[in-house]
Amino acid sequence: MSLPTHRMRDVLIVQNSRSGGPGRFGGWLEEAGLRLDVVHAHEGAPLPARLHHAAMVVLGGGYLPGDDDRAPWLAPTRDLVRQALAEEVPLFGICLGGQMLAEVAGGEVTGDVGAPENGSVPVTIRPEAAEDELFRELPPVVPAIEHHVDAITKLPPGAVWLAETERCPYQALRVGERAWGVQFHPEVLPPRIREWEVTGFDPDEVYAQAVADEPISTPIWREVATRFAKLAT
Repeated sequence: MSLPTHRMRDVLIVQNSRSGGPGRFGGWLEEAGLRLDVVHAHEGAPLPARLHHAAMVVLGGGYLPGDDDRAPWLAPTRDLVRQALAEEVPLFGICLGGQMLAEVAGGEVTGDVGAPENGSVPVTIRPEAAEDELFRELPPVVPAIEHHVDAITKLPPGAVWLAETERCPYQALRVGERAWGVQFHPEVLPPRIREWEVTGFDPDEVYAQAVADEPISTPIWREVATRFAKLAT
């Protein structure tokens, strides 16, 4: 039985924390013609048993991908990520979501590893991105907002490494042809940084740098979101 036409333009958004909504990334997807189906999984809202959406986005949160005791919805989220990979449904994972993609596909994620990143950070686009559907033709270095202590520490077999920083090498990856994960937060605007705990960083300095970088980063991440949306329409 065929799906209703409107369902074919829906994107499933899995929200993993109260304040961690789809932000401007969701707005860009809507501008491109997609309808957001935001599931507040952190509040106990049920996830679909099967993925009947045109695309899927998994947002960030203060968990490791396998923290099922603390966040029991992560297990069914991983099942949906596996389905997206198997059926080549366009998938975009942000922070925790990117780590989940890496782990589900056979990579490794480690908690509280290396040096933390907070605020706007220069992300280097790697040569492998030249042929990538989302990251091709981006500037060599792009500012992106970061907020993490956990990190991907081993790429999945066959994954394409797309971007890096000095403190956290695996900033962006692609698994297969239609699944991307990023460690940074393209959905976040500078005011959100004021809500974060940034131990070891000067909060005023972190915020000011993000404000200065925002006019540069916004059109770039909008373009990435728009390219992703086109895969789902």
